[in-house]
Amino acid sequence: MKITWLGHASFRIEIADQVLLVDPWLEGNPVFPDARKEDAIRGATAILLTHGHFDHASGVAGLAKTLGVPVLGIFDLMGHLEKTEGIEVTGFNKGGTVALGEVKVTMVNAAHSSSIATDHGPMYAGAEAGYMIAGEGRTLYVSGDTDIMADMAWMGEYHAPEIGILSAGGHFTMDMERAAWAAKRYFDFKTVIPCHYKTFPLLEQSADKLVEALPGVDVKTPDVMETVEL
Repeated sequence: MKITWLGHASFRIEIADQVLLVDPWLEGNPVFPDARKEDAIRGATAILLTHGHFDHASGVAGLAKTLGVPVLGIFDLMGHLEKTEGIEVTGFNKGGTVALGEVKVTMVNAAHSSSIATDHGPMYAGAEAGYMIAGEGRTLYVSGDTDIMADMAWMGEYHAPEIGILSAGGHFTMDMERAAWAAKRYFDFKTVIPCHYKTFPLLEQSADKLVEALPGVDVKTPDVMETVEL
């Protein structure tokens, strides 16, 4: 498995026979190097969206058209993108599982919000979500934008993810201390990768508190476009 951080909450995940782009916010992302776009999207087989906010979903329709790949996400948002952008989508909902070749993607709960900016104010974009991605005999949890929630208890026990990609920048999501608490209380991760931080001054700029709070976990803090192999 290869996981490449594209900055903010965007990832390229190479797992089994799939190359998944998760919340690929590339254009306008202040920490993503524009010159590396082709490297980031090359060979992608599908796009996963956790919710509709601009720092996750903007530009996704264009990427889907360029790559000729489907976008997967919450039913409401996918219906909107299919109708307005004419792209291939797979809309499903929490508890649903979609098979992508040798990989299974299950949508799980998150605690956040989801909307699309319009000239008339924010438009509802379906519920926010996270994903359990199973392949190569392992399960990866992508939290999406979220705070700590009680659902993490059953999610950790039922899905038993070994790897966690956790939003941890604070202000809009959990901060590093809260993400560490959730990781210790609800999961048994071998590897944790923080995200949704360092992008803007408003967010946390260091993952040191997460690293210090999880001494028995391999906390990876890659640079943007650095690949972690697991």
